[in-house]
Amino acid sequence: MHTKLSPMASLFLFIFLASLTVRSAGDQNPLFTQSQKSYLIRYWNKQTGNGHTKPVFLLSKASPLSADESASFSKLATTHNHSALSSRFSAFCASANLLCFPDSSLPTHTDAGCVFSYMCSFTYNNDKRSHTTGIFFRESMLKKGTVMPMPDIKDKLPERAFLPRSISSKLPFSTSKISELKRVFHAGDNSTMETMIVETLSDCEKAPSPGENKRCVGSAEDMIDFAISVLGSRNVAIRTTKNANGSKQSIMIGSVKGVNGGKVMQQSLSCHQSLFPYLVYYCHSVPKVRVYEADILDPNSKAKINHGVAICHLKTSSWDPNHEAFLELGSGPGRIEVCHWIFENDLTWTVAD
Repeated sequence: MHTKLSPMASLFLFIFLASLTVRSAGDQNPLFTQSQKSYLIRYWNKQTGNGHTKPVFLLSKASPLSADESASFSKLATTHNHSALSSRFSAFCASANLLCFPDSSLPTHTDAGCVFSYMCSFTYNNDKRSHTTGIFFRESMLKKGTVMPMPDIKDKLPERAFLPRSISSKLPFSTSKISELKRVFHAGDNSTMETMIVETLSDCEKAPSPGENKRCVGSAEDMIDFAISVLGSRNVAIRTTKNANGSKQSIMIGSVKGVNGGKVMQQSLSCHQSLFPYLVYYCHSVPKVRVYEADILDPNSKAKINHGVAICHLKTSSWDPNHEAFLELGSGPGRIEVCHWIFENDLTWTVAD
């Protein structure tokens, strides 16, 4: 006996079968993946050959766009002057988890990016930011039982997601194309949004220091590729401090592990958030460092409250004598190593252990 399906049941069956077809196609074509996260895992496995470790940090920043949305917005981004994408501004911002708030609610780059970001403490003179005790410390302090101050490592920037490379690669990223970017993100003349975009682009376009590799990346795929090229190995690892617990209070160092056995790394890659409508990281090579992972404990209860990543710079001879690290630690360029924690949502790349 054959049972005739109702129109509604037939519709549900059609949708179910269609979803199976899309899932099957996704195994061969990244365009049809179920999510950007699943695509990113495949991309990571392909580029690094490290299928047993997932890039958890990058997955947390992956675009929330569905496969259909990614394809749709990517197509809109190819139109002349990106006018079609601009016309879908609200939907694009909401679906892609971008920074598209009213102008008055946007933090300025200096307030949000440079008072609280390690990157800015290195790129801005001390007279442009408040002196914050505890950001820098000596390598000898990374020993079990040490009690030390923890600076405010909390990420103060608005939450955003990467764009899929299929979209970010079609958007301009240059001060020479600022008019197009303002059109896409509805940034008015002399607005905070315009200032934010211009300042980030200007930082990204500055010439690298001698021997430095730098790049601003707006997709997880671009960051993976850049890390591999800088480190000269596909066997790469991402390290970041787990959370912001312990900020602005005394902490106790628990178990400490030196990455790669505590050996000096001739090259690492540090990436710091920039303030932009979508998630952009300023990544630059850092020579001669040692990287440590350490449990961070409450000094009273001895309970573990965080798992921190610290980087110690061994080559400081070229640093500005007025660098805050020397003012804080009482020394000068080339005379000491300088260590600091990786702030929340910043990261360092190394060759894997």
